Amino acid sequence: MASANDTDTVLEHERQLFTPFEAAMQRKAEKIGLEAEKFGLFADGSPLRYEHVRAMLDELSQRFRWKQYRESDDGPLLALERDGASITLEPGSQLELSGAPFADIHAVAAEVEVHRQEIAQLESARGVRWLGMGFHPSATDADLDWVPKTRYPVMREYLPTRGARGLEMMRRTATVQANYDFSSEADAIKKMQVSLALSPIAQAIFAASPFKERALTEYSSWRAHVWLDVDPDRTGLLPALWKPDASFGDYVRWALKIPMFVVKRGERFLRATHLTFEQFWRDGLEGERATIADWETHLNTLFPEVRLKRTIEVRSVDCVPAKYGNALPALFAGILYDSAALAAAHAEFTPAGHDAYAEARPHIARHALSAKVAGQPVRDLARRAVAIAREGLERRNIRDANGQTESVYLDAIAGFVADGRSVGQALLEGYALGADNKLDELSRRMAY
Repeated sequence: MASANDTDTVLEHERQLFTPFEAAMQRKAEKIGLEAEKFGLFADGSPLRYEHVRAMLDELSQRFRWKQYRESDDGPLLALERDGASITLEPGSQLELSGAPFADIHAVAAEVEVHRQEIAQLESARGVRWLGMGFHPSATDADLDWVPKTRYPVMREYLPTRGARGLEMMRRTATVQANYDFSSEADAIKKMQVSLALSPIAQAIFAASPFKERALTEYSSWRAHVWLDVDPDRTGLLPALWKPDASFGDYVRWALKIPMFVVKRGERFLRATHLTFEQFWRDGLEGERATIADWETHLNTLFPEVRLKRTIEVRSVDCVPAKYGNALPALFAGILYDSAALAAAHAEFTPAGHDAYAEARPHIARHALSAKVAGQPVRDLARRAVAIAREGLERRNIRDANGQTESVYLDAIAGFVADGRSVGQALLEGYALGADNKLDELSRRMAY
């Protein structure tokens, strides 16, 4: 069997499909990684386009030692890399920090603060404000161009054949996600099941996207609403993973049946939306055979609310201002990285089952913590999740220079949850977007 690093090896037998997960188990770490997207606005409320963010990436690389990344030697600037972290661009020029993995939330929060300070030094000179929201509050489709990444035209053409809101998802949504390790197959499945159950609850806690094109919608999270109509094949809550005897094989079988986007060979990109990965593995494409690298690329193009790769990725929530965003990795670390908390969460949250949470998702998008799961108020589930996480973080007992445990990061959301309000509902209370044409007040309230 190929080693974990031998990703160019041709896939010849089914066992090789488990290579990414086995590599993760060999690591046996308990690290936490944060990824946070954000929108850039000019002072007049107009959105940043690619030419603007490209110039900012170039300046960041010159001033702060980031290494530039392009898909080809003469290709456009698309990302920056430094010390295990990267700054990347989503299709509508959303700027994303993909943080390095750290052993605790204190280090994660410190990295986020460095990032905030670096982009802040570019803000005043360029008149740019960064918003922590789940959906762009002002931009129309026509206001935005496309980041020139090779796979984006393929997604742009394909996703509208699968759902009505794929292009909105690509260019006008922003998320904060947290990534976690697992030590065995059983550990991974238990963490996946708990994370899948908690994801709609977390979505309600962090809901922060009530606006679309300068108008108030009926939704607490328009982003969550958008994600309900993107691509039923590659999104959702993974019903096969809720079974008591679920395994890596269930995830692999699901992933094999999903169409691909592209196959990359050097600087060549082959369109592959007509093939599931299983078909590509069996029949090849233009003389190319499937490799472990192709499989890992394919896993990265799947969009369930919790994604399994070399880490477990919790992906369900709106981006929010960084202070509140740091509560997301704390919430899940307190539960996933403490055995007692994990057991308690599994016992309390998973019995309702996949269908109850799936049925609740449209109501959570609209009503956030006022929605219900199987008749139980989501606000009650959220209060219990925060309490279990706090207990887990206290038992982890990892303290910062001021002697505070990681539970301090839950304080930012605990009051809102106790009141039954999402982060967005609390921060935007009394705000009327139409009265603020330049979005000054919105930029203050929701500054990343």
